[in-house]
Amino acid sequence: MLQAPEHQKSQNSTSFAPLSGAGSPVEQATIGRSLVIKGEVTGAESLFIDGHIEGSITVADHRVTIGRNGSVTANIVAREVVIMGKVKGNIQCSDRLDIRGEGSLTGDVATQRISVEDGAILKGSVQVRAAEAKPNNPQPRHAEAPKPAVTEQPKAATVGV
Repeated sequence: MLQAPEHQKSQNSTSFAPLSGAGSPVEQATIGRSLVIKGEVTGAESLFIDGHIEGSITVADHRVTIGRNGSVTANIVAREVVIMGKVKGNIQCSDRLDIRGEGSLTGDVATQRISVEDGAILKGSVQVRAAEAKPNNPQPRHAEAPKPAVTEQPKAATVGV
C-alpha cells in the first residue's frame, strides 16, 4: 500500500517552530530568562519575553507575550498583548489585551478587546475603542436632520374697522 506524501514529510520534518492550525510555522522571537535589554525593540514578528526589557516595544502587526518570568518596563505597541509576568508602562493594542491570572499591569491601556483573569492585577485607565468598520454606504458628515412636519392650522386674521 502506498503512503501519502504528507505522511512521509511529517516523518522527516525537524521543524521546532510551533505549528498553527493551517500547518504553517509561526515566526516568534524569544527573549530568554537571563537576557536584559535596555532600549527600543522593534520588529515584524511576534515576540515572547521571559527576560527583562526597559524602553519601548513596537511590533504593530504582531503579538507580544510576556512570560511568567518576564519583566517589562516599557510602552508596548502591538496587535495583541498577552501578560503572564509583570509590565509597567502604557499599552496600545489594535486588537486585544489578555492579562492572565499571574500577570500584572501598571499603566494605561487603549485596545479594542480586553480580558482580565481572576488573580490578575491591573492599575491604570482602560480605553476600549470600537472596531474600525469599513462603511458600506458612507453618509455625508454634515447631513442635516429632517425637519418635523408642521401640523398647525393657519389662523384667520382679524381686521378691526
